[in-house]
Amino acid sequence: MRAGVSVKTVSRVVNEEPHIRPETRDQVRAAIAELGWTPNASARTLRTGRTGVVGIAVAGLRRPLLAALVERLVMELDRHGLHAAVEPTHDDPARLAAALGLRGHTFDALLAVDAPDLPAEAVAAEDGPVVRVDITRRPATEPAVDVVRADLDQAVNTALRHLRVMGHHRPVLLGPGPLAEPGQALARIDPGPGDIGRAAGFRAAQRALTEQPGVDALICGTDEIALGALAGLHAAGVDVPGRVAVIGYGNLDDARFSTPSLTTIDPDPISLAHNAIDLLTARFSQPGRAPESVSVPVTLVQRESTSQGAR
Repeated sequence: MRAGVSVKTVSRVVNEEPHIRPETRDQVRAAIAELGWTPNASARTLRTGRTGVVGIAVAGLRRPLLAALVERLVMELDRHGLHAAVEPTHDDPARLAAALGLRGHTFDALLAVDAPDLPAEAVAAEDGPVVRVDITRRPATEPAVDVVRADLDQAVNTALRHLRVMGHHRPVLLGPGPLAEPGQALARIDPGPGDIGRAAGFRAAQRALTEQPGVDALICGTDEIALGALAGLHAAGVDVPGRVAVIGYGNLDDARFSTPSLTTIDPDPISLAHNAIDLLTARFSQPGRAPESVSVPVTLVQRESTSQGAR
């Protein structure tokens, strides 16, 4: 063998089996890459009962933050020799249940990205692992599955603390999302169910100026809402951050290039994806272990919309 190991060892590496020395795994993968070899999917399915395909159920890819997370999940799956099949659910519980039902024949497992509450009966079916990956949602119930989530409590507290330090003490929450939770004792303006785009942010910012006199900061549920809010404040002749500061959530690329550039909370989709696939592969090797929950820290990215001169 080009890798200097047995055929059985190569098979164990290809099938992501545990208890293989890292240097051996790297050696086999390097030889596979050099030879350009790919496993026969049909033969492997017949032999192992696994397809090598992992489903990714996601509300939709038109939401930039979800698209960025899905891209990272696909990259992590590829790194582990697994293929991804993306299933848009459009927040439809029936579509989510259908995706869960594909485990065991079409998919080996399902990654549920920012899904609403998972149907207990579908999750309980022993058709393959489910890993929940939450970047903006707080599920009402704790599912009996592995979970990786951005630390949304930290996100809210970080935003509020930063605004206080910068001298802003009358914030208003704009729109749905992780930084706009009903439990927060702050004024809130919601453009409408599911309305999380820039146009919604534009309208909500202008409503905040009239409905909340004295507002000096806008905490936005997403960067998309925040970018729209910046435009709405500019149209109203409001200085940012002099009169009203703006903070978003997501750290999208556009946040760096807005005028002013947008302060935002970075939920670290790279770490979310890495942890999710680690949990998934551990579940493949130890299907009977107790569900695990991983909380991924967020980071404040300070720019001009809360601090004049920052980039």
